[in-house]
Amino acid sequence: MNIALIGSGGREHAICQKIHESKLTKKIICIPGNAGTKNIAENLEIDISNFNKIYKAIKIFKIDLVIVGPEEPLVKGLVNFLETKKVKVFGPNKVASRLEGSKAFMKKLCKKYNIPTAKFKICRNKKEVKNFLEKISLPIVVKADGLAAGKGVTICKNKKQVLKISEEIFKGKFKSSKKLVLEEFIQGEEASYFLIVDKYTFKFFGTAQDHKRVKENDKGPNTGGMGAYSPASIISKTIEKKIIKKIVKPTIFALRKAKNPYRGFLYVGLMIRNNEPYLIEFNVRMGDPECQVILPRLKSDFLKVIIYAVNNNLDKINIDWKKEKSMTIVLCSKGYPGVYKKNREIKNLDRLNLDKKSFVFHAGTKIIKDRLVSNGGRVLNITSTGNNFYKIRKKIINLISMINWKYGFFRKDIGWKIINKK
Repeated sequence: MNIALIGSGGREHAICQKIHESKLTKKIICIPGNAGTKNIAENLEIDISNFNKIYKAIKIFKIDLVIVGPEEPLVKGLVNFLETKKVKVFGPNKVASRLEGSKAFMKKLCKKYNIPTAKFKICRNKKEVKNFLEKISLPIVVKADGLAAGKGVTICKNKKQVLKISEEIFKGKFKSSKKLVLEEFIQGEEASYFLIVDKYTFKFFGTAQDHKRVKENDKGPNTGGMGAYSPASIISKTIEKKIIKKIVKPTIFALRKAKNPYRGFLYVGLMIRNNEPYLIEFNVRMGDPECQVILPRLKSDFLKVIIYAVNNNLDKINIDWKKEKSMTIVLCSKGYPGVYKKNREIKNLDRLNLDKKSFVFHAGTKIIKDRLVSNGGRVLNITSTGNNFYKIRKKIINLISMINWKYGFFRKDIGWKIINKK
């Protein structure tokens, strides 16, 4: 099969690698891809919001299946566009993608179907923010309604901060929306639960724990993710049953009822408190960097699983997993998630003697005149699998020290909760 993969991050490189390993794959086109995907696929420099150009490339390269990696083209309706052109595509449609594209949409759905989540208020102006502040105790979580590249969520410890962040959103800090959601802060442990969904059924697709804050000990501002590990031991069989019953099934039922059945990866962002799961967010795609720790644990043929989902035959396939643990640490540009410089040369990658259990997934990278350079805030994902998280982390940090990229930084404490418990 000829496959087109949309996206350019670490998630897409991890997906591309799995497609490359499949016996069903003939050719892979990455739109636009990165320096890592360039080694196993053909990159096309096309803007992922230009649907017509994507379609032209699909026709030229005789693409049999399109897999959409990031959220933005999903929320903007790429799946709908391609389906009208009779192109096979894996991912949720525009309405179903509002689960991630609009925090307000997701919260309203929770309220209607009694899905456990934090108390909230959808606000369109300062007055509504002030009214909600009178009714709820601090800290409060402020969320931009639309997409914000993982940077639209702020935990505020005082009213002054709530008003400041709210004002910035109302003034259009994030182009996607000028409204916001205020939410009670739920104390607990975060976890991510993944599913692959077709029109009629869904199947488990891994668990992970992400580390959002930029600094060690979970300090500093939120990022797109500084590292992750899988599986997330906090999700026991008992909690998993509650996630399916109280969160997943009502959501999938609601979308089917609205005649917009969900199909694609579904990422359930959770807070676990007193053995009860609360929905924090939905993402309508694989997480990044969670994808980079889940896919190395997948034993089944990834592309075969996707094909079964696209054809609404998930009930006819078993998805098998390795028993190994997995971890990734993200090597970032200095200054991220604030201001950082691009086009910084990365040397020494070819010196890494990677075994079969270690991977370097490119994220913000590109090739300029045969030189590998940085092209984003999150630059590389160094991933490894094994039986012990402490040993895996030590191995990854050793690989990062061998890369010795002077323009970068990383968190040395990924997996600290699970490692410190042992």
